[in-house]
Amino acid sequence: MKRIYVGNLSYRTTDESLEAAFAAFGTVRSVAILQDRETGRSRGFGFVEMEDDEQALAAINGLNGTEVDGRTLTVNEARPREAGAREGRGGGGGFAGRGRRQ
Repeated sequence: MKRIYVGNLSYRTTDESLEAAFAAFGTVRSVAILQDRETGRSRGFGFVEMEDDEQALAAINGLNGTEVDGRTLTVNEARPREAGAREGRGGGGGFAGRGRRQ
């Protein structure tokens, strides 16, 4: 199973429409378009997991640079998460307890 990064997504793109685009290249295990926690709106990128590495490579080659919902996609193999990296906000960096500027 291979995880694929999909960037430059339109706000109109749904998990279902993204799955349909990738299904043309093989079996899709999962699709996740990341959403902003505060607005619920797409963050403009997501991840697709394909059943098989050959199918994933075919999807990457077939979809990278193509247009979906009016946007040109960036499609490549997802990089592994860095050790200790967390998704979203939080953490120190020396700013803990100071609050956010509005």
